[in-house]
Amino acid sequence: MTLRTSSRRRTRLAAVALGVSALMLGATACSSGGGAPSGSATLWGLTGTDEDTVLGPSLKEWNGANADGQVAATYFQNDAYKTKIRTAVGAGSAPTIIYSWAGGTLNSYVDAGKVADITSETADAKGKFLESVWNQGVIDDKVYAVPMNATTPIMFYYNKDVLKAAGVEVPTNFDEIVDAIPKLKAAGVAPFSLAGASKWPSLMWEEYLVDRVAGPEAFNKIMAGEADAWSDPGIIEANEKIQELVKAGAFVDGYASVTADSNADVALLYTGKAAMMLQGAWVMTTFKQQAAEFAEKGLGYTTFPAVTGGKGDPSNIVGNPSGYFSISASATKEQKASALKYLTEGVFDKGYIDRMVEAGQVPPITGIDDQIADAGGDFGTTVYDLTKNAKNFQMSWDQALPPAQATALLTNLDQLFNLQITPQEFSDNMNKTIGQ
Repeated sequence: MTLRTSSRRRTRLAAVALGVSALMLGATACSSGGGAPSGSATLWGLTGTDEDTVLGPSLKEWNGANADGQVAATYFQNDAYKTKIRTAVGAGSAPTIIYSWAGGTLNSYVDAGKVADITSETADAKGKFLESVWNQGVIDDKVYAVPMNATTPIMFYYNKDVLKAAGVEVPTNFDEIVDAIPKLKAAGVAPFSLAGASKWPSLMWEEYLVDRVAGPEAFNKIMAGEADAWSDPGIIEANEKIQELVKAGAFVDGYASVTADSNADVALLYTGKAAMMLQGAWVMTTFKQQAAEFAEKGLGYTTFPAVTGGKGDPSNIVGNPSGYFSISASATKEQKASALKYLTEGVFDKGYIDRMVEAGQVPPITGIDDQIADAGGDFGTTVYDLTKNAKNFQMSWDQALPPAQATALLTNLDQLFNLQITPQEFSDNMNKTIGQ
């Protein structure tokens, strides 16, 4: 599936004025001497895993072997990057290689003519990527971005011991979720952990239930800017199911004050205070760091249960397919050539893939099943198989949607979970944001 909206898309970049903390690669990203040599491509990335595990080592090797195709990198903290790149792209002074999360951001770049069409240049590279991830960089059958880091779908986690003690099997459909609630509450545990104070974890429930009930077509209509698209009967039914769960006590008491940034929702699961949780694949790192024995023996994981009679394929997943690299339309011919060479030959070469797998990440690359399994990765294998077999991989809505809709979505979703508005009112409110 390729994504395209009928209305102009503005970038989904938060205007949070945080101090910029940039770390230059120096000589490892440039030729010897001061700045980047003439014709070098420039790249802005994120500090942390991308810098330390993925891009930093990759660019050190690449620049050492490609004197005529150098890539100079600068790294920023996440929120600082969002502010910096928005200003740079708007002013026509973006780096040669632009990092984004695709979705509404990439659409806005394409509509404004800020990124280059790289369809023909990446044709040979396409086959090495998992299709559900590659397609996020395709707009109107043209390639504007290529994947550059791990795939992280939203996973259905559960505490094996808690479920066993309560006599509850892992739910495989929504009815089984509902049936499990009174059994788990009688056992003195919360059926689900939820970081409601952070709002975006609640969106995971919305995304999966809308997919399972209405199918991906419902959200595609929203992205296409169709009038009253939020009034799709499947969306309203999905939100009725959410409020059914809330009223039945499915979520931990005080979920509206639980935060994800502090990993409080994760702690509720591994301490046995909650039985199940929806969260991204990225929290496996937290489980291993904070509760290593639980992560190895007591933690279970799967995909979201089916909804009987729903239109969505049970193989569909939601989450973050990958980060993406585009090439600035304002770069020089020499810079574009250097960037294209790195994007097609350096990104996800053998060393790139090996380092990611060793770090416990799942590259969105075909044919690495054995490598992920050999790395000790039952979890990695599960994530890889889900991504590989997904009929549809829906990018997180707050990244896919333009800013006004994304902000309104989280606000209205918070009100929905707190029973302050009805499913119909949710749809009515969100219909007003279409086209903003």
